[in-house]
Amino acid sequence: MPTKEELHAFLRTRRSIRRFKPDPVPKSVIEAILTTATFAPSAHNRQPWRFVVITDSTIKTQLGEAVTSKMRADMQSEDASEIDIEKRVASSLRRMDDAPVVIVLCRDKTDVRIDTPEEAAMGAQSTALAGLQLLLAAHAEGLGGNWICWPLYAQETTRAALEIPKSWEPQAFYFLGYPDETPEPKYRKSLKELSTLNVER
Repeated sequence: MPTKEELHAFLRTRRSIRRFKPDPVPKSVIEAILTTATFAPSAHNRQPWRFVVITDSTIKTQLGEAVTSKMRADMQSEDASEIDIEKRVASSLRRMDDAPVVIVLCRDKTDVRIDTPEEAAMGAQSTALAGLQLLLAAHAEGLGGNWICWPLYAQETTRAALEIPKSWEPQAFYFLGYPDETPEPKYRKSLKELSTLNVER
């Protein structure tokens, strides 16, 4: 059993990885990662998270083209230059194509105790916790991962491209694979900036 110091070190050494080796990720490893993700806490234990796993290059291309089509339209409506639009679209398509595994994390809108805005927010927060657990599980398997929020801007487009149930609300993409880079630790705000500690002595 790892010591608490080893566990803290493990949690603090996860990095966002954007460049992957082309090596495929075994199905057993993907299943282990997703199983661990399902052990995340959730409001009322509803477990509203749903996963769409994509390893097929054709499907990744279809999804990438659908999402970047929406991206292009949004940028055009904001009067972005065509050079900037094409640069961002090309970069986004490359990133999706280069990731050996793309996981679309969804929230099942029908998996709530009652239909209220508060319960919907709880479902979104619960789903996000599963996403963090997924990244840590990938880290445990020696994989790198990156959280992408594109689906929030293209939920209907993502759902239609993958033909997933209407109740599955896309929340995020997770790009996974064996790392082909070793990023330096990023700046972290100090605990003093981020918290108020009121602990009895």
